[in-house]
Amino acid sequence: MVEERKDDFQERRKKLTDLSDQELYEKFWDLAAEIVDPLVDLSKEYTSPAIERAVVLRMGFSSLEAKEIVNKIMEKDLLGKGAGHVILKLAQAKGLKIKEAGLAIADGKYDDELPGLFGGEVA
Repeated sequence: MVEERKDDFQERRKKLTDLSDQELYEKFWDLAAEIVDPLVDLSKEYTSPAIERAVVLRMGFSSLEAKEIVNKIMEKDLLGKGAGHVILKLAQAKGLKIKEAGLAIADGKYDDELPGLFGGEVA
């Protein structure tokens, strides 16, 4: 059963009538952050191979390449960092293009160095 919404707009509006445009602007962004921040936190803590493959696909890799890249990143226990982030960090560290870095991960070329990109021990 759908609950009918109470029409209390005029009453709720009273809290805002004395605010300046700048104060309204700031209140809007504070409320927006209140809504979005928990979602951002969730996205940092929870991911899956399927989500990470989707990210890698959108970076221009084929589905077969994406699968192998994500598998290698999972093997190194770095999936929580984000597959795209791992590719980017490797590209920056080695002066590679994104595509080259991703394919190098898939080929296992930098397996021992991947954890070190995030301050982990390098084997």
